[in-house]
Amino acid sequence: MSVIFHNSELPDIIELKSINQIYEGKSYVIKDFNLLIEDKPNQGQFVVLLGASGCGKSTILRYIAGLQQPTSGEILIKGKPLTSTDRIGMVFQQYSSFPWMTVLENVSIGLDYKGIEKKVATAKAMEMIKTVGLDGHEKKFARYPILSGGQLQRVAIARSLLVNQEILLMDEPFGALDTYTRLKMQDFLIEIWEKVHPTIILVTHDISEAAYLGDDIYIMAANPGVISEHIKSELSVHRSREIKRSKSFVDLVYDIEDRMMAIQV
Repeated sequence: MSVIFHNSELPDIIELKSINQIYEGKSYVIKDFNLLIEDKPNQGQFVVLLGASGCGKSTILRYIAGLQQPTSGEILIKGKPLTSTDRIGMVFQQYSSFPWMTVLENVSIGLDYKGIEKKVATAKAMEMIKTVGLDGHEKKFARYPILSGGQLQRVAIARSLLVNQEILLMDEPFGALDTYTRLKMQDFLIEIWEKVHPTIILVTHDISEAAYLGDDIYIMAANPGVISEHIKSELSVHRSREIKRSKSFVDLVYDIEDRMMAIQV
């Protein structure tokens, strides 16, 4: 059974309505999919998508980013249909920077495509580079090992936020990082949220990561892909690593795990 969404008085920022995805003309990969995310101005939020591989989590992000069209259904951004001129950045698990370009060139490329004057684009890019803690690295080439894996993901986050500071899509962005760097990047993402206040939609397979970052956690079932469970986090809005030692955090992790296992049975 899919989750039923109730529209409150808050403005909508993202809505997917009656989405269907059929491959090879017969198989529903996603069927009657609905997702409503309401805006939280001057606060932002973390929305997390969990679920088994193949349930359609990444495909949902691609719809919102405009990288893929569903077979049928509507995708609305702030109540209006998504168009080809909408720019919503997406951070992937694989490093997506252009290795022959500098950090500054990578971050500003979205504004360059928009036709923004070079001087203005550079100034805005430098401001975002400082926001993500990469000032001093702007002239370095955006490739490994000149930059670490965590730094390369910061480049991708800066590029995405410069194009659209209201919505940030992240598809397993820390999956290729070692455990230490992954934990550091989780805390970094919280810092970015507190500075910029975007609506962040995160796809992850890590239950602890979902519990730590998520305000709203949606668990998807597969065959066909649909939202089966919604967990509203009761943890403090402002997160720090200390919260992971709390009983409420541990209980949340077990709740997510139990619900996921129940879906897969």
